[in-house]
Amino acid sequence: MRFREPRMLAEKVRKPSLTARFLDSDIGWSFRRTPAAWLSALMLALLILTALLCPLIAPQNPHDLAQIFIDKAEIPPIWAADGEWPFLLGTDPQGRDVLSAILYGTRVSLIIGFAAVVVSMTLGVTIGLVAGYHGGRIDNLLMRLGDTVLSIPTLLMAILVSAIFRELLPPNLREPFAAVVLVMSISLTNWVQYARTVRASTMVERRKEYVLAARIIKVPAIRIMARHILPNTLTPVMVAATLNLGLAILSEATLSFLGVGMPITQPSLGTLIRIGNQYLFSGSWWLVMFPSLQLGLIVLSVNLLGDWLRDALNPKLR
Repeated sequence: MRFREPRMLAEKVRKPSLTARFLDSDIGWSFRRTPAAWLSALMLALLILTALLCPLIAPQNPHDLAQIFIDKAEIPPIWAADGEWPFLLGTDPQGRDVLSAILYGTRVSLIIGFAAVVVSMTLGVTIGLVAGYHGGRIDNLLMRLGDTVLSIPTLLMAILVSAIFRELLPPNLREPFAAVVLVMSISLTNWVQYARTVRASTMVERRKEYVLAARIIKVPAIRIMARHILPNTLTPVMVAATLNLGLAILSEATLSFLGVGMPITQPSLGTLIRIGNQYLFSGSWWLVMFPSLQLGLIVLSVNLLGDWLRDALNPKLR
């Protein structure tokens, strides 16, 4: 029994889980004490979960022609006098269930938004690290490139990039690669903010002792930037990425609404709003109202979460 006591004590002393460590941290304390933060996180998690599980919970697959019936066209929501089950939010002129179309469209919008943020963040962080670490002509060249991108309106720049990519693709590949074109269009217009943020942090970090010591012992520049400087610049990058997720989703919806985004065969929320807007004055108000409401909930949840994260990571507000 004497020899088992240290082992038993070691088994009792276990490392806390990742969730427990988060809740015990300063950010976790702020998250628990901020109703807007956990309510927006709960709302965003619910929207993401329903979008991912749409093949299981949606009343129909709006992309499957066998499940679409023309005689069920333009049925109002279930609480209206002419509403029918299971079309809770009504149907469109082609007989597609609006709720199913919204769930599938939300998945498309979220995937494009997350992908655009990841690509633009990767591009911007890389450019910011290189510009801030090397300085000189490389810094001037990269920052002037960023100034050129910012001198063009974001929406106009996204439309221009989208048009260029579409012209480079063969006609039979434009619809299958529409999501990729949108991601590239949004990413190439949103990387400058990440680059400027990381560049400013890198210019501060490169003058510190640990970087100077790494240079003295001939550590490669790529390793210094990736292993030493980058971890110290991620806090403002994460805040910017959270706030830019809502902007990326709005940009995708705007491009799709203007007809240069996702096609009708792969509709996003912006595409559904564009289609519903054509029938707004004919009395089918639900075709544009519910996709717009879904888009607003997503962007509102992301923005509230980003505002909380910005305040929680600001040491001046602690």
